[in-house]
Amino acid sequence: MSKGLFITFEGGEGSGKTTVCRYIYERLLAEGIDAIYSREPGGVDIAEQIRNVILSVKNTAMDVRTEALLYAASRRQHLVEVILPALEAGKVVICDRFIDSSLAYQGYARNIGIDEVWQINKFAIDDCMPDMTLFFDVEVETGLKRISNRGEGLDRLDRENVNFHHKVHEGYKIVCEKYPERIITIDASQKVEDVEKQAYELVINRIRKNV
Repeated sequence: MSKGLFITFEGGEGSGKTTVCRYIYERLLAEGIDAIYSREPGGVDIAEQIRNVILSVKNTAMDVRTEALLYAASRRQHLVEVILPALEAGKVVICDRFIDSSLAYQGYARNIGIDEVWQINKFAIDDCMPDMTLFFDVEVETGLKRISNRGEGLDRLDRENVNFHHKVHEGYKIVCEKYPERIITIDASQKVEDVEKQAYELVINRIRKNV
């Protein structure tokens, strides 16, 4: 049995990563590939409870370091309950967000420091890093326009001002430069079908290398 493969999807609000993530997962299953889909924050009961605290619009008083620690706690629980067992079983793990989100959102956009947030998460993930990460790059205004058209309630992070979302985008760019061997950038301003095709080719080629 080949070892498992851990592939994460990253991007700002409205980048389309969740849509593409689910598409790829469904296609892998259709092709008989043993894959699981999960998301952060969340993915398991305890982590979903933490997600609700983080994203609740009632919690505007939340300190930025509290937020970073909650994300790390949620990540740890998700890792031990979902990701590690799946990898040990030789599965392909498709995950909507992981550590890079914390580096961009809390580390850079919240001004805690990328290295400081890395240290918090290093303790949480115990050296379990993704094998490949796809970053869905889209202009901030385009992404925010997309989420405003969803017709869904916006969570606490969605409601941040546009300057915050610009900082998130800048943070992601820095993280991409920090891990060029792992992170591949995809132009997410293209038609969703083109983004899905490009992302799928990258994922399936990485899976084939792993066999």
